[in-house]
Amino acid sequence: MEKPTASTEPQGLRPVLGRESVQVPDDQDFQSFRSECEAEVGWNLTYSKAGVSVWVQAVEMDRTLHKIKCRMECRDVPAETLYDVLHDIEYRKKWDSNVIETFDIARLTVNADVGYYSWRCPKPLKNRDVITLRSWLPMGADYIIMNYSVKHPKYPPRKDLVRAVSIQTGYLIQSTGPKSCVITYLAQVDPKGSLPKWVVNKSSQFLAPKAMKKMYKACVKYPEWKQKHQPHFKPWLHPEQSPLPSLALSELSVQHADSLENIDESAVAESREERVGGAGGEGSDDDTSLT
Repeated sequence: MEKPTASTEPQGLRPVLGRESVQVPDDQDFQSFRSECEAEVGWNLTYSKAGVSVWVQAVEMDRTLHKIKCRMECRDVPAETLYDVLHDIEYRKKWDSNVIETFDIARLTVNADVGYYSWRCPKPLKNRDVITLRSWLPMGADYIIMNYSVKHPKYPPRKDLVRAVSIQTGYLIQSTGPKSCVITYLAQVDPKGSLPKWVVNKSSQFLAPKAMKKMYKACVKYPEWKQKHQPHFKPWLHPEQSPLPSLALSELSVQHADSLENIDESAVAESREERVGGAGGEGSDDDTSLT
């Protein structure tokens, strides 16, 4: 099996904002992402409770960019299980209540593909979608999965959704023992809209922590679920299993935010349904779909 490798040499941070051509990330890109996940300077802690922490960062050059970092301790979940959960698109449709539609489009290399994801935003905001080039890399006992936005000729922006832009988003999974790990989620996103302050606050104070806790629950239930759903099918570990068609990088182009319509939702007030049902639903996630 062809296996990607990562350089062990220390690397400096690498700019991703100025990316002009579509490229599969290399060792230096992965090292740069890891460094950003572990960085503390410039990040403001906004939430810390029950093993989950959230930081935000203002991107001064453009106030429409949002940068958020979440970290969660997983005491009963091995790093490799969490890695599988994040890759398994069929399982994601079960546990990710925000997903509207998600599917893989094509394979680029043994550790890179292109996919589609659309998600529900807090009402009454418009829902978003994104096309991303996703790549992944095992690094010893740790793992990285990361993505950035690209344009695919067969999947232009839809009228019923706002096409958002992932500048760079992903996960760093760090093993802390045979049955424990720490996951860091880092997102630098342009949601293509001037969002109201309540959305940013709600994301860091409630939505992000809730999403992390839901992911944890999904990880605990995954081994049992996977035993009933193609237990040996893991194309992220065994590239020869991938059913995806191959795609040349030349078919893709970088999705720049300034080429998309900007939606001004800064004056949108939070709906009563979100205010009343939002914070109260944290402990009431329906897990019946995970069986």
